[in-house]
Amino acid sequence: MWWRSASFVLDKRRNEDVQAESDSLRLSPSTTSMADTVQNPNPKVSAYYETRAAHHAVVTSDWLAQAQAAVGQHPDDLPSPKVDDSGKPFSVIDEFNCWRKQPDLAEAVAAIRALASVIRSSQATTMMELEIELKKASDSLKLWDTTSISLTAGCDLFLRYVTRTSALEYENFNSAKSRLIERAERFGEISYKARRIIAMLGQDFIFDGCTILVHGFSRVVLEVLKTAAQNKKLFRVFCTEGRPDRTGLRLSNELAKLDVPVKLLIDSAVAYTMDEVDMVFVGADGVVESGGIINMMGTYQIALVAHSMNKPVYVAAESYKFARLYPLDQKDMAPALRPIDFGVPIPSKVEVETSARDYTPPQYLTLLFTDLGVLTPSVVSDELIQLYL
Repeated sequence: MWWRSASFVLDKRRNEDVQAESDSLRLSPSTTSMADTVQNPNPKVSAYYETRAAHHAVVTSDWLAQAQAAVGQHPDDLPSPKVDDSGKPFSVIDEFNCWRKQPDLAEAVAAIRALASVIRSSQATTMMELEIELKKASDSLKLWDTTSISLTAGCDLFLRYVTRTSALEYENFNSAKSRLIERAERFGEISYKARRIIAMLGQDFIFDGCTILVHGFSRVVLEVLKTAAQNKKLFRVFCTEGRPDRTGLRLSNELAKLDVPVKLLIDSAVAYTMDEVDMVFVGADGVVESGGIINMMGTYQIALVAHSMNKPVYVAAESYKFARLYPLDQKDMAPALRPIDFGVPIPSKVEVETSARDYTPPQYLTLLFTDLGVLTPSVVSDELIQLYL
C-alpha cells in the first residue's frame, strides 16, 4: 500500500523530527550531523554506504568488505576531466558533457562529478547561497534528460549526502565549504567504484558450466561477466537482440572480445531457449521503492518466463539508481520513447508503440546486486529510507 512506501515513511519521519531537530540546534550550537555520528568501521568507505546486508541475512558484511577491499586495490586511477583554460564562465552542463566523453563512466556519475565541480568553483559566501547554487545546478542536469531515472536519482542523492554537513559545526564558511568538497569527492569516488564492487559480489553466483541469459547492454552486467571470465570461470551467455536499439548486439561483441561463448537471440526466442538457461542477469535504469526495476523494454516478459520456469532473475544496479518512485503499472511512469525501424514502410494509420522501457514487479526478481550488498527486493524500501534520510 502507498502508506508503506519509503516516500511516505520518509515524509512522515521528517515532519515528526523537525521540531526536535530545531530545538536541539538552539540548545547546542556544536551539534554534529547525523551522518557524522555514525561510527564507520572502515574509514575508506563512507558510513552512508555501509551495508545493512548482515541484518537482512542475505550476505555477510565480511563478504561486502572483501569486495570493497578488492576494488580499493584496483590499479586504475579515477579519471579526470580535461581542464578548460579558455577563461569562460563555469557551466555545469559543459562540465557534465566533459565527463560524459569517457565511455566507461555512467551518466549519473558524470552528473555527480559535475556537481562536485560546482562546489569547487562556487563564489558563494554563505551555506545558503551555496545550497541554492547546487540546487539550480542539479535542476539543470535533470532537465538535460527528463526521462533518465538514474540521472535524477544520482543528483538527488548527491544533494542529500553532501548537504548533511551543518554550518554550525565549523567556525567559518570556508571550513564548511572544504567539508562539502571532501564529501562530494568521496561520494563521486564511491559511485565510480560501485560497478567493481557489484562485479565482485556476483562472482559466487556464477558457476562453471552455467548458461546466463542477458538482455540489452548494461555496463555493470558486462563488468560482472568480464570479472568472471578473468577469474577463469567457464560459462556461456545468451544475448537477446534488445530491440528497439539492438544493444544486445553491442554486448555480444564485447563478450566475444573476451572469448566468452555467446549466442545471439531474437527477443521473441526467450521462452524457446529458457530451458537451457541457468540464470538471468539484467541491469536497471532505476530501482523503485517496491523493489521492482525499470529497465529496457522486454525485461518484464523475460522475468515472467523465467519465473514460470523457476529460473533465478538477478539484477545488477548501482545504489545511485535507487529512486523515490512507486509505479503501480506499466503506464505509471514517464515514457522514454525511441524510434523503431521495422525495415519496411509503416502506413500512417498504423499506431506504433515506441516506449523503450518497462516495469518489472519485485515478485519476479530473485536478488539485487548493489554496492550496498546483495539484497532481496523486499528490503529495497528500507535501503531507500537510509539513503534519503
